[in-house]
Amino acid sequence: MKRIIAIVLTLVMILAMLAGCKAPEPASAPAETEAAVQKSENSTVVFTDSVGREVEVPANITKIAISGPLAQIVVFALAPDKLVGISTPWDKSAEEFLDTQYYDLPVLGQLYGGKGELNLETLLASGAQVIIDVGEPKKNIVEDLDELQKQTGIPFVHITTMTETMGDAYRMLGKLLNMEEQAQVLAEYCEQTYKRTQEIAGSVNKVNLLYCLGDKGLNVIAKDSYHSEVIDLLSNNIAVVDNPSSKGTGNEVDMEQILNWNPEVIIFEPNSIYEAAGTDPVWQNINAIKEGRYYEVPSSPYNWLGFPPSVQRYLGMIWMSQLLYPETAKYDLYKEVQNYFELFYHCGISMEQYEKLVANSTGK
Repeated sequence: MKRIIAIVLTLVMILAMLAGCKAPEPASAPAETEAAVQKSENSTVVFTDSVGREVEVPANITKIAISGPLAQIVVFALAPDKLVGISTPWDKSAEEFLDTQYYDLPVLGQLYGGKGELNLETLLASGAQVIIDVGEPKKNIVEDLDELQKQTGIPFVHITTMTETMGDAYRMLGKLLNMEEQAQVLAEYCEQTYKRTQEIAGSVNKVNLLYCLGDKGLNVIAKDSYHSEVIDLLSNNIAVVDNPSSKGTGNEVDMEQILNWNPEVIIFEPNSIYEAAGTDPVWQNINAIKEGRYYEVPSSPYNWLGFPPSVQRYLGMIWMSQLLYPETAKYDLYKEVQNYFELFYHCGISMEQYEKLVANSTGK
């Protein structure tokens, strides 16, 4: 019996020793996990952009460059902390609202439009994992982006968007950046705002309107141009020309043409002739001026009706709906603006700031 007990005790001791030898095995797990994380960080996926280009991009994008100011506004709303640079410096007025950390980002230039071009040296030094282009696809965009991608070694992605399709654009961005939940919030906002604006526009007698710009007010945003989407939706845009310009400067006309159009309402762009029009004897011949139905579009941090024609046009359609049709658009405009600033600019806006922005939106 003693011999059996001794054998059992010996076996127990051996099993305990074996168990002790195996104990360190789990220590290898962290090394495997670290390798898996490293593999995940270096992995790529194929993303099909809006013009059908299949682009290999990092699976986990944390550093983004943008191709121009339109893309800057759109991407900033979704992923401001992933931006490694901006295409153009923020307007001075934006300092009142946006976090100062975004002013120190390097200026990368822009791919299309403007006076400059992409600064490839700064772009390459930025550490960008992808360059995002947003907006209306240019004629040679496939060739342009393929060439830049080959030249820089950085993937370029184009996401087409019109005002009506901004929701889809945000969903595509969300998929690209693994931010689908956040992108869905912005997409739904755009779609709901656009739907409400359509309902307002469909229930009113639209006013005859001109959007005038330039230092003399003699440029107009023509009907059916890319820049006129919100204007065409909410008014009878009487600026009908043979070749609507796709540029932010619009189409140049003369005073005789504006007098012939004789709009009921005029909206002036910021820094145009809003202040002088009311006392100018020539402009006084136009019904909109005589009746005090002329306004200046709010402009901070960006022009609310576009220029660049980006997502801030949703802010413009909220403002313009109530400006033109207050009996139909009965919402609290200040609260609407607050909501937009929180969602798209990541900041608040006080009543004092709001009243300053819309000070010239009530006519003379």
